[in-house]
Amino acid sequence: MRHVARKRFGQHFLADDAIIDAMLREIAPKAGEAMVEIGPGLAALTQPLVERLGRLTVIELDRDLAARLRTHPQLAVIEADVLKVDFAELARTLGAGRLRVVGNLPYNISTPILFHLLAFAPGIEDQHFMLQKEVVDRMVASPATSDYGRLSVMLQWRYAMESVLFVSPSAFDPPPKVDSAVVRMTPFATPAPVDPRLLGEVVRVAFSQRRKLLRHTLGRWLEQRGFGGEFDVQRRAEEVPVAQYVALAQTL
Repeated sequence: MRHVARKRFGQHFLADDAIIDAMLREIAPKAGEAMVEIGPGLAALTQPLVERLGRLTVIELDRDLAARLRTHPQLAVIEADVLKVDFAELARTLGAGRLRVVGNLPYNISTPILFHLLAFAPGIEDQHFMLQKEVVDRMVASPATSDYGRLSVMLQWRYAMESVLFVSPSAFDPPPKVDSAVVRMTPFATPAPVDPRLLGEVVRVAFSQRRKLLRHTLGRWLEQRGFGGEFDVQRRAEEVPVAQYVALAQTL
């Protein structure tokens, strides 16, 4: 029976063999690696992945799709909301030192998924995700650009980021109304030591009114905390490099 895409799950199924082949080249799966796929859907990427790996763990929320996937003898199916999955525990269950994570992420909850995975970065080797291109542009953005924001800072603190593939709407069934892209995220072995919650708060305040100078937002926030260090608040949030946000959070 044909599976009808469910809007509430943000389902758009990859159906372009050329794009699938290009994704496989970027992921470069090797036999025996511990890999987890988020949102396998109709298994367009799942099948070639498992052929190369020998074994694959998939996380699927849609119970009908999960039931289909369970018929595949080489797949371990976790029927769950990915935002509730403990990837550290999953790595221990699989007996893996570090996981490789891939997926065509549901565009309606892609940012929450990225922030959820941030906490598990020490146990992840790399991540390859298909996302809305607009989101990927924000993830990899440089300072002093309109795409640079909270997502850019929080992810670039923890990962080396690279946009590796453009994907048009025609590659999906049904086609989304937006362009897509594939991003590679490789966790830094030794990221700058900082409390991610504090860094997140600093960045959230800084970008809360991104068109204003920081003295109106972050400057006042720092004053309330009795900050007496050096930090230039006579600039906009998008002008501050990742390293300077990290250094400020470390000082705090």
